[in-house]
Amino acid sequence: MPEALLLDGKGLTVTDVHDVAHDGKPVEISPAAWERIQASRSLIFELAEEDVPVYGLNRGVGWNKDRIIDNTFFESFNRNLIRSHAAGVGPAATLPQVRAVLLTRLNTLLLGCTGVDPSVVRRYAEFLNLGVHPVLPLQGSVGAADITILSHIGLVMLGEGEAEYQGGRVSGAEALKLAGLAPLLLGPKDGLAIVSSNALSAGMGALVLYEIRKLLELADLVYALSLEGLRGNVSPLDEGILRVRPYPGLLESAARVREALSGSDLWDTYNPDSLQDPLSFRDACHIHGAALDSLKFTADSLELQLNSSDDNPCVLVDERRILSCANFEPLSWTLGFEMLGSALHHVSRSSCYRVIKLGTPAFTGLSRFLTADDKTSIGYCTVQKTVTSLDAEIRHLSNPASADYFALAGDIEDHASNAPYVVSKTGAILDRLRYIFGIEVLHAAQAIDLRGGVGANGLRLGSATRALYEALRSRVPFLEKDRNVSTDIEAAYELVKSGELLQAANQGSLSLNPSISP
Repeated sequence: MPEALLLDGKGLTVTDVHDVAHDGKPVEISPAAWERIQASRSLIFELAEEDVPVYGLNRGVGWNKDRIIDNTFFESFNRNLIRSHAAGVGPAATLPQVRAVLLTRLNTLLLGCTGVDPSVVRRYAEFLNLGVHPVLPLQGSVGAADITILSHIGLVMLGEGEAEYQGGRVSGAEALKLAGLAPLLLGPKDGLAIVSSNALSAGMGALVLYEIRKLLELADLVYALSLEGLRGNVSPLDEGILRVRPYPGLLESAARVREALSGSDLWDTYNPDSLQDPLSFRDACHIHGAALDSLKFTADSLELQLNSSDDNPCVLVDERRILSCANFEPLSWTLGFEMLGSALHHVSRSSCYRVIKLGTPAFTGLSRFLTADDKTSIGYCTVQKTVTSLDAEIRHLSNPASADYFALAGDIEDHASNAPYVVSKTGAILDRLRYIFGIEVLHAAQAIDLRGGVGANGLRLGSATRALYEALRSRVPFLEKDRNVSTDIEAAYELVKSGELLQAANQGSLSLNPSISP
């Protein structure tokens, strides 16, 4: 069992979310956080006894904010709140996504701004550590707190709904029984605390950003291999010229490419035809750098969300106040995801153009479509359709969606962000990019082999690019004769998705360590 992640509501990172979600890392709540939770709960009871009007406590929620909730009705009101708000529709979230959501909500509760009962807070940690994973439908939230989805977590806490436990889907009641847990009885404000946060979109967003971070690092390495396949010009990588325009992402991308090409004969030879390479080669680091800068902005904004309260109303324990607010508004980091989606489309389009250029003799001096024998085979001709169709999908997925909302709840709720959908389509962009990079690396390796391959009679590749090339060739052989190319594309995609290509390249160059830090 790995060491537990100590949560205090303040230091959760994108990497932490990945480790708990994918690696099953257990969690522990810090003593200071428990003190905040207990103090906040005490204040809630005091205010309830004083009959101070509080949204979601002794007053209804949404359009029902004018309904008075008597203290004899607290338990049934909060139970009904959970049931009535459980309105999500499929498909169901994956197990890692569910764990990311549970962790995200747990950490934001630890700030003590909710007034929730400590038993509810403890239940999130128990679900994570005991492997009780509520079945969460992914569609139905408009991104103004994910109430329609998070309510399904509340159902399982009540012993209702469905959950995954030890590999099987069972009723919520059965999952609690198998894990040795009792259903919760909810008190004042507990239902609202469970349903009203952005934990769905923020938790899933953290997982998406973690994968984008790795993919952008690989993008630099795949581009470096393509540059070797083209026999392109390395002058755009010169640190001196980049220092006069020092965008952080650009400097990082170019440094990674230079390191990947360490030892390559590109530094020793000059191809006069590459004085001005196509822009897809010449400005790749500028494009990747822009995506890195977008990633940093989005990750910084999301990590602020992961460590702040998005509760309405908000409990200010030290001031003995509880105030209605709009802290559930996630637009700041939702816009970051939309910016990142646009940046990733530029990355995609640039890769597609490199694929097309590598199959064009006027740019490479090699055979058309990189065929081994242009008299008997066709080579990578049709793959251009595959890669460009994927890019078209990415282009449409990159369109903004945060502004597409309705006024709801008697026209009170007249703003939303569609944050879960924005995060979801960014993840869809990510997966299509994996295919595109898989196709690009197939072309780069084929071009290198057509130039004599690697070794004494062939090219001298960089330390990392050679490792990348060899990792691909261990699974996908040289395209000597026409064959089912879909099989090769799927194999390359799996190498990209699993991280094997990135790991091989990093091992090939020990100084090439991941340096993106969202």
